[in-house]
Amino acid sequence: MDTRFEIFLSAPPGLEPVLLDEVAEAGFAEPQAVPGGVTVMGGWPEVRRANLVLRGAGRVLARVGEFRAFHLAQLDKRARKFPWAGVLRPDVPVRVDVTCRNSRIYHDRAARQRVERAITETLGSPIEAEAPLRVMVRIEDDLVTISVDTSGEPLHRRGFKEAVGKAPMRETLAALFLRQCGYSGTEPVVDPMCGSGTFVIEAAEMAAGLAPGRGRGFAFETLAGFDAAEWAAEKAGLPRRETTLVFRGSDRDDGAIRASLANAKRAGVAGICAFDRHAVSDLKRPDGPPGLVIVNPPYGARIGDRKLLFALYGALGARLREDFAGWRLGMVTSDGGLAKATGLALEAGPPVAFGGLAVKLYQARI
Repeated sequence: MDTRFEIFLSAPPGLEPVLLDEVAEAGFAEPQAVPGGVTVMGGWPEVRRANLVLRGAGRVLARVGEFRAFHLAQLDKRARKFPWAGVLRPDVPVRVDVTCRNSRIYHDRAARQRVERAITETLGSPIEAEAPLRVMVRIEDDLVTISVDTSGEPLHRRGFKEAVGKAPMRETLAALFLRQCGYSGTEPVVDPMCGSGTFVIEAAEMAAGLAPGRGRGFAFETLAGFDAAEWAAEKAGLPRRETTLVFRGSDRDDGAIRASLANAKRAGVAGICAFDRHAVSDLKRPDGPPGLVIVNPPYGARIGDRKLLFALYGALGARLREDFAGWRLGMVTSDGGLAKATGLALEAGPPVAFGGLAVKLYQARI
């Protein structure tokens, strides 16, 4: 099988350009933004590296082959000729997902049965509905594209955030919002409504040069040809940077502070993070150079009464104007009216799906 293929890196719609920037900065070949993510060209080494180092990608799909099929019998025949042994192992269960669109093959379930049978009868891999390893087949305009989900668990599950609060921010989304704010790990970050600490911990990891996938396993570890020793050496060779910065979070809820501290400790960044319990109205500028205030406050559709939230947003804006001159603000909310209540000159980014809502990142220079 050709060792070079297209790799798809998923992103929330609206944030594809932000992931493209990260992917290009990381040196992946031929990056292109497409609806729902970014594509690059590479092979299995690039698949491993993407899972390990990209902070904003939600999944890494290896598009390992394609062929034309105009009817089910043709799909059956060509699926049996596909070199499954170059990708899958006969002793590892797989599950198969099929989607059909604008094709003469239009019955997803019938198409899935043909592919499943081809895998079991030519390779021997068992088919299990809940198998961690997933083969994804897309039939569009009569072109059958076969992909493998090389991540397994979604990549926002870094393996460190066990304690979560209400409506937690996904780590991948937090990383993209940080990048959208221009954050690169060289300035302090403050989150005055930190919840379980996602923004603060993500910023600290970026500053320390810690790879987001360092503490978890991936589906590609169960594929044919995977070399465990090579993978261990790859992870062991990751650099770590020293930083003198401190990343600060605060919240009025004791449980949120305990969760943040526990999560930071598990992530190995507790030494450069500080979490304190206090209200937004008691927010104080930390000593040192200006940096980024980033916050995901409550918005009425999600948590709390909207009418009561105007005072909260107003208090945040007042504290920032009084004490944070020279800093920047990044604020995630679904409610433009609440954002306006800060009294700051905000610029809104594109809408992004989060928690069943369309949120935007509002930015301002204070």
